[in-house]
Amino acid sequence: MKIDNFLQLFVVKEKRFFPLFIQAAENIDKAADLLLEQAKSDNPDQRRMLAHRIKERETEGDTITKKIVEELMAAYVTPFDRDDIHELAESLDTFLDTIRDSSKQIAMYQPKEPSRKLIEIAEYIKQDAVLFIEITKKFDNMRKEAKEVDDLCDKIKEIEHIVDDVFESYMSNLFEFEKDAIELTKKKNIAQALEDISDKAKSTAKVIRSIAVKMS
Repeated sequence: MKIDNFLQLFVVKEKRFFPLFIQAAENIDKAADLLLEQAKSDNPDQRRMLAHRIKERETEGDTITKKIVEELMAAYVTPFDRDDIHELAESLDTFLDTIRDSSKQIAMYQPKEPSRKLIEIAEYIKQDAVLFIEITKKFDNMRKEAKEVDDLCDKIKEIEHIVDDVFESYMSNLFEFEKDAIELTKKKNIAQALEDISDKAKSTAKVIRSIAVKMS
């Protein structure tokens, strides 16, 4: 046994990061709920109100990320590689930022009516958020549950592929049937912003998968 591994047996892991990552995931989940509600709405005032509430979730996310960084700077021992902890915190924060960006697009552009396919994408984003909660709750026992974490990351990757298909179908129909150039531009920008969220979920899952591999 390597000396580092031997000494590791006697090191008390710093687990104060785990509740913060769970908080970050649960905060994202709340923002995803609001985004789905916003995608379904045809009321301009409600859309703006929901965008404001998502902004509050973004602010809360910034606070959680700051706490993680502060704990990281103060910690002598960390449960994962220090760079991995920082990268994951920033990636989750950026994922939340993309939700906020999409909500701003909806509130700003005010499309004439909700779109079934865009609602579908928002539903998949909600699924991503739930998966991140499941994943972060396994961090405390990562060595034993690395395979389960990896499987959950696979689900997020699969969702990203599905969202790509929905997005491509939506854009194809949009350019074929939408005759109002202004409305076309609005819907195109909103769809792209929503699709970007799925892409960011996939890249965040990639960070987590890397941690799981190192811990397995």
